[in-house]
Amino acid sequence: MKKIPKLGCTCEKPPLHYADFRSSQLGIDHTNGRNAEVSIFQCKLCQRIWINYLVEFEHYSNSGRWYRGIISKKERSEIKPENVIEYLENLEWYLYGGSYFESTGELGQGKADVDL
Repeated sequence: MKKIPKLGCTCEKPPLHYADFRSSQLGIDHTNGRNAEVSIFQCKLCQRIWINYLVEFEHYSNSGRWYRGIISKKERSEIKPENVIEYLENLEWYLYGGSYFESTGELGQGKADVDL
């Protein structure tokens, strides 16, 4: 399990605000028909880099969910949309939320619930 120190920055404390981050698209994870959007976010305050995984099943209401975990610059070059979930599940902690969880964000760890 990869240890991630907490700094007390606003990027660790949901609800998150898009204006606090710079973002770029990494790609789409088509695993199991998820078509999940994978993005990179960098906090404008502490400069840490986050990997964000967003999935929603359009035929099911309240199915939207997202997961976000800290990633290093070195890991960023190695990660692909298809292995983001495995990466997140091996972190000491990550953030998650969305309509599926009826949450604007919580602290989590372990298995990510990304399939129907």
